[in-house]
Amino acid sequence: MLYTVAHGVIPPLARAVWRPVVEGLHHVPATGPVIVASNHLSFFDSVVIPVVVPRKVVFLAKSDYFTGTGVKGTLVRAWFEGLGMLPVDRDDTKAAIASLDTALEVLRRGEAFGIYPEGTRSRDGRLYRGRTGVAHLALTAGCPVLPVGLVGTEEIQPVGANRPRLGKVDVTVRVGEPITVADEYDGVPSGRARRDLTDRIMGAIGGLTGQEPAGVYNERPASPA
Repeated sequence: MLYTVAHGVIPPLARAVWRPVVEGLHHVPATGPVIVASNHLSFFDSVVIPVVVPRKVVFLAKSDYFTGTGVKGTLVRAWFEGLGMLPVDRDDTKAAIASLDTALEVLRRGEAFGIYPEGTRSRDGRLYRGRTGVAHLALTAGCPVLPVGLVGTEEIQPVGANRPRLGKVDVTVRVGEPITVADEYDGVPSGRARRDLTDRIMGAIGGLTGQEPAGVYNERPASPA
C-alpha cells in the first residue's frame, strides 16, 4: 500500500524537478524477473532508476535508513519503503551473502532487482570493474540482465552532499537491450561463466555511458578513525 501511494506521487514530482532524459524504456520487460544492472555515480541513483522505470525495481539500502526515530526517522523510512527498497546491514560480515539471498527471493517472486556491479559509487567518473555477484544472480535465477547507463546523476547529489540539488540538471538514463543467460553457459565452469557474463554486462553499461574503463575494482573509502 505504501509503495503504491508513494509511487503515485514521487516519480511525477521527481521528473518535474529534475527532468531527466530517458532512452530505451521499451527494453524493460513488462513482467517477469529481471536484474537491472547500472553504473553508480551518486546516492541518488537508487531514486532515479525507480522514478523512470515503469515497474517496481527493488534496491537494497543501508539498514540505518529504516531505524531512525522521531518525525525525521519516520519520514526517511517511509521514503525508502515507498520506493520499494529493502534494508541491509552493510557492516555485517555476512551481509553480502544475505543480500544475494534477498535478491534471489525478489527474483523468484517475478520482480525486478536493482544492483550496481561496481559495488560502490565512482568518485572519479570512471567505470570500474564489475563484481561477479550480478552474474551469480542471473545464472542462478536464469533471468535476463537489463543494462542501464546513468549520466549526470552526480550533479543531483554530489559525493559528500547532504541533500539533492533542486532544479533542472543534465541527467540521462539509457536502458539497453536485455542480456539473456538461458542455456548460454551450459557446461562452462561456474567461475569462468560468472566472470564472462559480468564483463559482458559492464561492457554494455559502458557502451551506454561512454565512461572511461578504470580496469580495476572500486573500493569503499576507509571509514575515519
